[in-house]
Formats: sequence, structure tokens, C-alpha cells
Amino acid sequence: MPFSEQLQLILAFLQQHPLWLFSTVFLFSLCVGSFLNVVIYRLPKMMEQSWQQEYQEYFHPTDSHAAAPTFNLATPRSRCPHCNTQLSALDNIPLVSWLTLAGKCRYCKAPISARYPAVELLTALLSTVVIWQTGATGLGALMLVVTWCLIALTFIDIDKMLLPDQITLPLLWLVLAASALGIGIAPQQAIIGAACGYLALWSVYWAFKLLTGKEGMGYGDFKLLAIFGALLGWQQLPLIILLSSLVGAVIGSIMLAVQKKQQSTAIPFGPYIAAAGWIAMLWGTQISDAYLRSIGL
Repeated sequence: MPFSEQLQLILAFLQQHPLWLFSTVFLFSLCVGSFLNVVIYRLPKMMEQSWQQEYQEYFHPTDSHAAAPTFNLATPRSRCPHCNTQLSALDNIPLVSWLTLAGKCRYCKAPISARYPAVELLTALLSTVVIWQTGATGLGALMLVVTWCLIALTFIDIDKMLLPDQITLPLLWLVLAASALGIGIAPQQAIIGAACGYLALWSVYWAFKLLTGKEGMGYGDFKLLAIFGALLGWQQLPLIILLSSLVGAVIGSIMLAVQKKQQSTAIPFGPYIAAAGWIAMLWGTQISDAYLRSIGL
């Protein structure tokens, strides 16, 4: 039997048995969450290493430099950050290993950050919600990939105030390509949505900079909103901007107050766009319709 027919039979079975579908997505997404932890930690370091290498090659091309050890998403193997012991497969089982080891390294007993299992569990839960809303469909698969990328982008932005092009640009092209293949909105609407999403925040950025002389956000925020424009259309962009601004203002003010920092302190805006966009991706139409009914339209 051809692979395509086998895949169709598997999808049909999962559609008919929701418990199997949700369990499969949950367990698989736990593994994806474990990989996202690697991306969140290593991608910024890989980018920094690349920038340093480019700087050296451009400004000091004749100097001899020792070759840096290989560092990417696959190499070197995961190690304990405290005792530097290489972790075995049993130490890397998503969520289970952290719970079994009581949040401590098997070898040196140093505490392991709870954020690792939190990212894994968050990925599994959000992925299950996506499939619960969309079913085992092409659109559901696309939204899963978007969700996984949003999680990685959110935590990288929290850590480094950075939304890497290595994630945002391929994701934008993926959404546009999916639209051309009939997954999601029509290609023309996707292109218009992407352009509107980018230009909306780009305009705000330059207006704020001309008025204050300061940069209010980064270019990664423009690309992130462009992704949602391509996925949902320009009609959902006002909702995403409104939700992200409200949540960002409230949570940002609370964080600054708790950390006793000045109101002028920069905070990452990407996580709020990601959260608002994810909500709009699943329930944007219902939210918009409810609002219009509340005002009598």
C-alpha cells in the first residue's frame, strides 16, 4: 500500500477516535517541547557565535583564529550545566525524567530549572488545544507548526529581547506556501495580510521614533505580525494589536513594579503578539462576532 494511502487511513482512524488523536498529539508534542528547549537555549548562542566569526573575518581577515568547537542544535550532546556530565537518553525523556529525578541532576544533584518541563508541558497542552479545535487536518498541522514556533520565539524574546529571522522568515514563507496549496486563506488575502501586518507596526515604529527619538519595538515584531496577517488575513490584525497592547501594558507594568524598574525600561513585545495571535488564530472570529453583537452590529 502506498505511503499516502497509509497516511490517509491513519488520519481517518484518528479522526474517528478523538482520544487516540489527542493522546498522540500530546505525547508527540512533549517531544517537540523538549527540542524547543534546545532551540531556545542554543539558537541565540549560535547566532552570537556567527556574528563574532563574521566580525573577525571582516575586520581581521589576516589574523589566525582557532577553529571554534562545533555548536549547533544537534552537537554537542546535552550536558548538565553544573557538573558538565553528558546526559543519557533516560535523563532526556520529556517531562518524565524531570519528575522522576525530582528536578535534580542524576549525577551531581544540582537543581534543574523547572522551565524545561514547563516548556514541554506548555507545548503539549497548546498543541492538543489546536487539534481539538481543528481536527487532524492540513490547517491543524500548519497551526501546530505555528504554535511550536511561537513558543520558541516567546522564550527567546524573554531571554534575549530577540525574535530570530531564522524562525520568523521561514515560518512566514511556510504560511504563504500553505496558502498557495489551499491550506488557510486565499493566496491574495495572505499576501495582503502579510504586507498589512508588517507595515502596521513598521509605521508605528517610525512614527514613535520620529516623535521621541527612541525605538519602541524591534523589526522582529513586524515580521511576527506579518505571519499572523498571512495566516488569518488583515481583518484579524486590529484584534491582535489591541489584545497584545492591552495585555502588554498590564503585564509589563506589573513586571516593572515587581522588579522595581523604571517605566522606561525596555520589555519584549513579541510574547504579547504571539499570545494574542494564537488566541486570534483559534477564536478570533468568535471574539470579533461577539464584540460586534455587543455593540448592536
